Amino acid sequence: MPESPRDSHYMSLDVTEIFTSIQGEGPFMGRPAAFVRLSGCVKPLCPWCDTKHAWGPGESMPVTWVADKVCGLGNDLVVITGGEPLLQWASGLNHLEDRLIKKGLTVQYETSGKVLIPAESKGFKVCSPKYLDGRWHYVQDNNQRADCFKFVVREDLAGVERFVKDQGLSPNRVWIMPLGDHGTDQLALSPGLWEFCVKNRFNFSPRLHTLFFNNQQGV
Repeated sequence: MPESPRDSHYMSLDVTEIFTSIQGEGPFMGRPAAFVRLSGCVKPLCPWCDTKHAWGPGESMPVTWVADKVCGLGNDLVVITGGEPLLQWASGLNHLEDRLIKKGLTVQYETSGKVLIPAESKGFKVCSPKYLDGRWHYVQDNNQRADCFKFVVREDLAGVERFVKDQGLSPNRVWIMPLGDHGTDQLALSPGLWEFCVKNRFNFSPRLHTLFFNNQQGV
């Protein structure tokens, strides 16, 4: 039977970059990984974002080509990030996930939680809610669909505590990381965040790529 135009052979993703590196943060920190950075994000945009180059249009790439490229990099873990990668779920990302998992890869998503996480996704979803304009921009149902929550913070520790309490999150699902696009920023903030995590039984994670390479892209 011929394939329909909705099959992955005929679908493309809007991609900013594909590269191989080390996952620098969160529950998979330290693991070699392939990174697929998809283009496009959800307003309001974060003024502190370190991947603003992913906000606009990227390059259209066939799903099959992206899958072959990722598999060819030789990593067991693939991190799909953005921008907001789940914007492209129905337009091809679902097919990419299916192909990668069938090849035996672990798929990890980095999402802001501004869009609803697809219930059918089999990937590991790391949700990083954003506090902008005096409120959390976050889809309520994601508290059941995300596997863990990651907060990049500087001073608003009380706001994180309120979010965790309001959403009924268990501490072992929460990861705290220091904000800043230079290693010196992380080193200055980390002792205080360390104590904050000890107090609340949250997980602490540095951001290794920023700690070692500042705001350099592609690492």
